[in-house]
Amino acid sequence: MARYFIELAYNGADFHGWQKQPNAVTVQETLESVLSKVFQDSVSVTGAGRTDTGVHASYFVAHFDVEALPFEEKLIVHKVNSLLPMGIAVYSVSGVSDDAHSRFDAVSRTYEYHIVLHKNPFYSCLTYRPWFLPNFDLMNLAAERLKDYTDFTSFARLHGGNKTNLCNVKNAFWESRGDRYVFVVSADRFLRNMVRAIVGTLLEVGRGKISVDDFCEIIEAKDRGQAGTSAPPQGLFLTDIKYPEHVFVRTF
Repeated sequence: MARYFIELAYNGADFHGWQKQPNAVTVQETLESVLSKVFQDSVSVTGAGRTDTGVHASYFVAHFDVEALPFEEKLIVHKVNSLLPMGIAVYSVSGVSDDAHSRFDAVSRTYEYHIVLHKNPFYSCLTYRPWFLPNFDLMNLAAERLKDYTDFTSFARLHGGNKTNLCNVKNAFWESRGDRYVFVVSADRFLRNMVRAIVGTLLEVGRGKISVDDFCEIIEAKDRGQAGTSAPPQGLFLTDIKYPEHVFVRTF
């Protein structure tokens, strides 16, 4: 058996997240079905993580094991894309060492949350439009404080099954990109629902409901009930996953 990393992107609007589940269409299940057809054998795919229903990935990595590639890698990509629905695109298939792991070897992940302030029919499935005008300067001050903490229990999904709620946040900031505002956050790992819970709480800072100090106290409370409501899923994108060079180098 040989192991391969597959790089892809997907629009989460038509899927109930990455991970397979009963009676729901997921990215993992869809990809496995197509790969199994191409290789004419059952193929299991392991992802670098999991995204919730409606959440997107502009960059995602998974791995799978097969006896041997029946075609060259570029042709595999072409055949897989021809069978996948429009909401999923594969960009590369690359051979890696047998012990390389798309999830456990990842050293950092980056998410973005996209907000627009004006109604735009073309952005409705890819951004969130709050009903108020947020103060992004205050939200940036609060976001910067995330790097002072490692325990993010206050932003973890209740009963999420995490073995630990510790994460090392490397970057966290809001930036303006044309007609939208984007929250960028990078860490070695993320908890389920963590980014959406952070964004929802930062928006409470942005509308003046809580202060930056209050935001810090919420983190220190280690209580999900203290934090704000999670921001809607459609504005969230997984945008990058980094690996040590000896494991895998991004190809696009």
